[in-house]
Amino acid sequence: MAVEVKVPTLGESVTEATIGEWLKKPGDPVKLDEPIASLETDKVAVEVPAPVAGVMGAYKVEVGATVEVGAVIATIEDAQSAGETVQVAEREQPQPADQVPPAPAVAPAPATDDHADGGTTLSPAVRRAVLEHGVDPSAIKGTGKDGRLTKEDVLAAAKAKKDEPAPSVSQAAPAPTATGERREERVKMTRLRQTIARRLKGAQEEAALLTTFNDCDMTAVIEAREAYKDLFAKKHGIKLGFMSFFAKASCLALKDVPAVNAKIEGDEIVYHDYVDISVAVSAPNGLVVPVVRNVDALSFAEVEQAIASYGQKAKDGTLTMADMSGGTFTISNGGVFGSLMSTPIINPPQSAVLGLHRIEDRPVARNGQVVIRPMMYLALSYDHRIIDGREAVTALKIIKEAIEDPMRLLIDL
Repeated sequence: MAVEVKVPTLGESVTEATIGEWLKKPGDPVKLDEPIASLETDKVAVEVPAPVAGVMGAYKVEVGATVEVGAVIATIEDAQSAGETVQVAEREQPQPADQVPPAPAVAPAPATDDHADGGTTLSPAVRRAVLEHGVDPSAIKGTGKDGRLTKEDVLAAAKAKKDEPAPSVSQAAPAPTATGERREERVKMTRLRQTIARRLKGAQEEAALLTTFNDCDMTAVIEAREAYKDLFAKKHGIKLGFMSFFAKASCLALKDVPAVNAKIEGDEIVYHDYVDISVAVSAPNGLVVPVVRNVDALSFAEVEQAIASYGQKAKDGTLTMADMSGGTFTISNGGVFGSLMSTPIINPPQSAVLGLHRIEDRPVARNGQVVIRPMMYLALSYDHRIIDGREAVTALKIIKEAIEDPMRLLIDL
């Protein structure tokens, strides 16, 4: 008896998704709650779990198709009926004239090796790495829980493959002659990329965007990190990074300048007495902004732990809709990619975003002397409909002063 697999509830206000990838093939054994498909929504990738144990049946929709919540996308059958279905399907499958028809299929046995290719349960991040680097997952020994493959296992195998000696020149095939042909490739935008494009363009068209800049001497923060990084890591089990300093400094600014932490709804301004910071992180399918909530009430360690957790979930493709919803202010760190200066775009309905950039030694004047300091450019983009220039400049100045003198973070100045 076949059991229908339906699109699960995807989150508030999300009614449809796109089939991004099938994680199981027809005839593969399936365990209860094992992921069988990956759906792409406007914000995150969502895995569809198997409602029962059995054997993967037929697909009802193809990769790239748009499906609504509750739609049937596949079936799962018990092992006996699945074996009969596969045999019938293979008999009906047209065979090339020069090939001998294969022997009737036998119902597959339950998989015993979770990291072998075939009955594998690979996470979306691992599957993407396998496809990207062209390695055979069955030839890689997993180091994860129960011997499962991790992304690091795939990357290590790809590196080892790259380091293998190239075949001898005598055996190499002759290089094709350059014809001067110019090629183009068309790839359909993912649902996430379409949403990013639509939201950013909408922000430009609706908001009155303006950016104010300042530079920041990172000497004090760098010295604080160097002095306490070992004790911090030993006590909290997490590294002390720059983001927690900027998150807490932003809290000071947002409390003193409430408009920067507000939003427009219709003809009203909504002010928040809490600070939920969206932290822009890079994911395989594009930029995502999970939300660290109540940052004003968190410790440095709790901020760092939350950011690290979201960063790992973004790499693994396991962020949920709940992780992405809300947010009153955004911090985007382009410095990790080498950006010197930028004008970040706000994340609607938020009214401001702080852009961080790379740190570089530059000559600056201190007490009448030219000295070398580790400097960073800061950028605050804001919606001029709700935030005046004076407020934006004041907020950025508070952040700058808190970073240059971290004691302000302790005594709330």
